[in-house]
Parts: sequence; C-alpha cells; structure tokens
Amino acid sequence: MKRTKLRSAFTFIEVIILLALVTVVIVSLIQLFSLSVLQNLRANEMSNAIFLAQQQIDYLRTLTSEELASFPSSLRGESADELLDLNLDGTVDFRRLTKIDVSMDGLGFDVRVLVFPASAVNKNRDELLNQPERYRVRAQIQTLITR
Repeated sequence: MKRTKLRSAFTFIEVIILLALVTVVIVSLIQLFSLSVLQNLRANEMSNAIFLAQQQIDYLRTLTSEELASFPSSLRGESADELLDLNLDGTVDFRRLTKIDVSMDGLGFDVRVLVFPASAVNKNRDELLNQPERYRVRAQIQTLITR
C-alpha cells in the first residue's frame, strides 16, 4: 500500500506572494495614516484662522464710529496687517489683514478680515486683498458694522 505524504509547509512561491500582499496592505495603511495627519493639520489651521478672523470682527464691533474711521490707530496698538505667532515659538503662523471702508450709504462701515497662512508673509498686501484664493486664504469674513 502506497501512502501519499501530506504537505504541511508552504512553498517558496507562496511565501513570496504572501509577503507581497502584506507589503501592499501595509503601504496602503501608511499612506492612509499620513493623509489623515495632513487633513487634521489643515483642519486645525482652518479653525484657528476662523477664530482669528472672528476675534478681529468682535474687537471692531466694540469700537466707536470715530475709532472705526481712524482704524488702525497706533495709539491703541492696532494694525491692519498683523503677523501672528500663536504658540510664541518665534515663527509666524498667520497673517491677518483688516480692511475698513465707509459703506456706500454712509451709515456704517464695510469690514473685511482675511487670514492667510505663513506662506503669505512676504506677499504684497493689495495683491492678497485682490486675489485671496491665489494665496490660499484660510478665513475670510466680510460684514457691516453700523453705529
């Protein structure tokens, strides 16, 4: 009587195929992880920028008509073009631009606040105001303040 031997081990080709499949899965997971980290960083940057824009609007709402008309006032420590370092590490994180115009009807002020990433630090202010999308504006709020 002839007995057939049962194979209990993997062949070399099976091991190579298994390693290739595992490698593909691991590389995909690493890419997915790095993509999620980048998206989280972008979301954090966007939420900080929106907060900074809203903070400026809230401050401007506390000013009188005369103070709004004379904005920015160096006596009050104001600036229409600010470089912001949020974590005080010596690196600029954002650039916040504030533009205030008397409204068409003369009853209030048109206020526009834009917050840009640090990459816009050395760009021309007028160019940033005219083409904010080109410089990856992170927050843009436009409102009317009346007195």
